[in-house]
Amino acid sequence: MLNPLKITPCLWFDHQAEEVAAFYTGIFPNSRITSVSRFPDAGQEIHGKPAGSVMTVGFELDGQPFVALNGGPQFQFNEAVSLQIHCVDQADVDYYWDKLGAGGDERAQQCGWLKDRYGLSWQVVPTVLLALMQHPDPAKTRRVMQALLQMKKLDIEGLKQAAE
Repeated sequence: MLNPLKITPCLWFDHQAEEVAAFYTGIFPNSRITSVSRFPDAGQEIHGKPAGSVMTVGFELDGQPFVALNGGPQFQFNEAVSLQIHCVDQADVDYYWDKLGAGGDERAQQCGWLKDRYGLSWQVVPTVLLALMQHPDPAKTRRVMQALLQMKKLDIEGLKQAAE
């Protein structure tokens, strides 16, 4: 079935497309694997993958479609692209931070950003931060920014206290 949305992010992995889709769909609510395609015997001189091995896995994270591609080791993720998770409370922040950060690169954790075990960057952002950073009082936004820059996982109470 064709996706009625116009844009579907395609995430390039070496060979872990199935593993990645299972990992992510196990974390987010309302998520599922929607399709699996396999490499044909045609084009093996280009793609180098065995016929019948997984080429792509379609999946949804809370209704948002994605594709994971087993493209090989040529390309790696970097922080220029990240996925944002908008969290309503500290329990959400803690949950996503712990689940996605497990086995990831702890050196890449700063200001609510983390890098998961597959090298993909995520921003675990409480929605209150957006409101605090858009406050009309520049002194408040300055204090919030100063607090934010000292955090790895974001602490909602700490951000609110900084605003006051």
